[in-house]
Amino acid sequence: MTAVIIVALFVAVLLVIFWRSVRIVPHSTEDVVERFGKFHRTLGSGFNIVIPGVDQVRERIDRRVQVVSFPPQSAITEDNLAVEVDSAVYIRVVDAYRATYEVANFIQAVEQLTLATLRNVIGGMNLEETLTSRDQINRELKIVLDEATRDWGIEISRIELKGIEPPGSVQEAMEMQMRADREKRAQLLSAEGEKQSAVMRAEGERSAAVLRAQGQAEAQMLTAKADAEAQAVRARGEADAIHMVFKALHASHLDSDVLAYHYLQKLPEIAQGDANKVWIVPSEMGQALNGVGTAFARLRDEVVRFPNGSHS
Repeated sequence: MTAVIIVALFVAVLLVIFWRSVRIVPHSTEDVVERFGKFHRTLGSGFNIVIPGVDQVRERIDRRVQVVSFPPQSAITEDNLAVEVDSAVYIRVVDAYRATYEVANFIQAVEQLTLATLRNVIGGMNLEETLTSRDQINRELKIVLDEATRDWGIEISRIELKGIEPPGSVQEAMEMQMRADREKRAQLLSAEGEKQSAVMRAEGERSAAVLRAQGQAEAQMLTAKADAEAQAVRARGEADAIHMVFKALHASHLDSDVLAYHYLQKLPEIAQGDANKVWIVPSEMGQALNGVGTAFARLRDEVVRFPNGSHS
């Protein structure tokens, strides 16, 4: 019975020793192990064995990127204006030994170093440069922090300025200037729009005037062409009519006596016009009238010779 108890106690001690010898390290972390108070090794993630009572885990280091956010800090610009700067630093431990033994608290050390460097960088700029040069400030901060944290086993992944707040009076002045700039831009845009509108209206009126002038010119040309064609048609008609009359007279073999007789018949109609003050008698009418006189003389002789109308 005593032997069983002794064996059970021995097994229990072995189990306790084994349990304390096993070290399970989570992923993305490392354990710093000391042996008799001196650095021995670092344990990677997974299953590890240590010697109980000899090896001791000093600290567990997270190898992931950590965000160190600082409360807003006051800084003085080159033109003696106080600004509130809100920043954040993204860091990652690359050497667990240095992060444990080269610096007491690397997060606090990074925070203080960042604030001091930030004040120095902003102190070399005026307010306008501070507000418009965030990328430049980030680059200068990263250069200084990389150089200082290299010995601490720390890597600066990124530095971000979340906000830079100028004094209240400066903010009011900036807002007034921004409103003035916006009003100025609005006036310029309005003036430019009116100018373009006036130019477009002038171009439209000019185009309309040109089109109207072209239309009037084409209408006049068409009217003149139509009048010329009408006159030509009338002239051709009159010429054809005269030609037909001439042919008819020529075909009927009219002599000068008949023409003179018809002219004498038309003389009363010519004299009826109020404006007919002067008559123009062609020179050929003398011969026609002589012929008419001769014809009447022959008619009178025949009447005298044959009073009863009996003649052969």
